[in-house]
This record gives sequence, C-alpha cells and structure tokens, in this order.
Amino acid sequence: MSADENRNEQVEEELKAAEAEAAEDAEGDSAGEPSETEALQAQVKEYQEQALRAQAEMQNVRRRAELDVEKAHKFALEKFVKELLPVADSLEKAVESIEGQEASGELVASIREGVEMTLNLFMNSLGKFNVEQVNPVGEPFDPQLHEAMSMVPAPDAEPNSVVAVVQKGYTLNERLVRPAMVVVAKAEDAPKIDEQA
Repeated sequence: MSADENRNEQVEEELKAAEAEAAEDAEGDSAGEPSETEALQAQVKEYQEQALRAQAEMQNVRRRAELDVEKAHKFALEKFVKELLPVADSLEKAVESIEGQEASGELVASIREGVEMTLNLFMNSLGKFNVEQVNPVGEPFDPQLHEAMSMVPAPDAEPNSVVAVVQKGYTLNERLVRPAMVVVAKAEDAPKIDEQA
C-alpha cells in the first residue's frame, strides 16, 4: 500500500468516527434535553411576547392620559362657572322684582329692559362655553339634577313632578354644576310624614 492509500483510509476512518459521534449526539439531544437552538427560539418567543405586552401597556397609558387631558379641558371652567352663577341669579331676581311695576314709569321700564338685556347677554356668553340652565318646571323630579326643597299638594300637577323652581340649576358639558332647587307635587293619597322626628 502506498502512502496515499493509507492516508485515504485514515481520513475515511476519521469521517466514519465523526459521523458516528454526530449520530450519537443527535440521539442524545432528541431523547432528553432540548437542543440549544430550541432553547434560543423559546427565549426569542418569550421576549417577543414581553415586547407586545409592553407596547399594549404603553397604548393603554397613552389613551388614559389623553382622556384625562380631555376631561381637564372640558371641565376646567367648573369653579369659574360656580362663581358666576350668583350673578345670573341676581339679574333674574332683578327682572322678576320689576315685572309688576310697569305703571311706575318710564325709568323703571328702561331699567328692566337694561337688566333683561344684560341677563340675555350673560346667558348667551355662558352658553358659548356649554353651560346650560336647568329649569325643570312641569318635568318629573330627578334627584340627579334636582334638589327638593319641599313637597306641596298640587291637584292639577302630576305627583312627583316639579311645581316651582326656587333656584335654577346649571350644567357644564352635561355635568351638573349646581342642582335646581325645586318644589315637588305631593300625591294626594300620600302618607303624612312626621317631620318632628
């Protein structure tokens, strides 16, 4: 045998030994513990799921922050509106107090006209900022919008309906700023309530 043939045989034996060793490793890998690539793939999948969860959480936080900012813009005027409501009440009372005095003269009529114009201007200004008046005369009593001051017998009104408004209520962007103070019709056959208790 020549040196080349010996070398070829030796290389063939080494290849066969390497193949046998690789086959043994493959059998050992599939029989017991997961291979390194499977472990890495599982780890990559876990990191992808974590990234998706973090992205979803960030979207939720962003959405909540946008809602909070929107509410802050929408209801920022609430304290300011509460401070202005007594002005509207005073102007309304002024108009009501002058109503029966048309015979008193031209001065009273012009004062009344001025106060009515001021009141209308004021109410229009409030309306531009979504402040709306709650004047529920004739409507059913709603404890969400009205505050009952008293109950009176009213044969020509529906029971539990508003007969009179003592003080008008107001809403800002459909959120109650001040409830309307009302007088409610009592049902005729309603039991007497002992208010002394």
